[in-house]
Amino acid sequence: MSAPRIAVTGMWSNRIHGLRFDGSAVAAAVLRAVVRAGGEPLTLFAEGASPLVERLRDFDGLLVPGGADVDPGRYGQDPHPATATADFPAQDAFEAEAIAAALALGIPVLAICRGFQLLNVERGGTLVQDLPEASPHRDGVHEVRLEADSALASVLGAAAVPVSSYHHQAVDRLGEGLRAVGRAPDGVVEAVELPAAELLAVQWHPEDTAADDPQQQALFDWLVERAAAGTGSGGAAERVRGIGERVGA
Repeated sequence: MSAPRIAVTGMWSNRIHGLRFDGSAVAAAVLRAVVRAGGEPLTLFAEGASPLVERLRDFDGLLVPGGADVDPGRYGQDPHPATATADFPAQDAFEAEAIAAALALGIPVLAICRGFQLLNVERGGTLVQDLPEASPHRDGVHEVRLEADSALASVLGAAAVPVSSYHHQAVDRLGEGLRAVGRAPDGVVEAVELPAAELLAVQWHPEDTAADDPQQQALFDWLVERAAAGTGSGGAAERVRGIGERVGA
């Protein structure tokens, strides 16, 4: 059997080293973590000839990594001076559609940092646009305590984990249907789950330390294992039957 195919959304950026013009990028650490887990990561471009529900039909899982800030207009706010949205105006819509399509197809989803925040926004939640300058979340390591009965606690095999944190925004109002299953010592929501869906979303960056930390690598292992547990490589092609253009969760 071939390796599970994991779609990883690319960030369309104006400047990428080695290219004359703009390009689509994913952190190598994210891709390597998928490979270590036994998956085949493929970058998904922000534009395509078909709807995301069709583009994802040959994939077994979806990973939405970190990146630029979500446009605050999506949750009804004006931008804070520190908010830095994506270079490509439709980046948010692209990734939001990808998440919705994956949930409709029934393929597992891992959302990291920006992906975590976008998931919250798309379910009606809001964000704190700029944490205090002294916040430990901006660039450091802090503990996250997990709900004992959560899928995440089971995956990580712990009640608390140290995490690599690099974000200046955070969940304010939690999105509809989401369950907060991890919090930092200051109360910031660091992980959510969507009951009845194969989805894990974390605010931190597990790829930073996954190469040497089995607990962080376990998140990518979970994604690939759940992808493999579907109908096989490219199994989403079978799961798409009958759903048509329905991409809502």
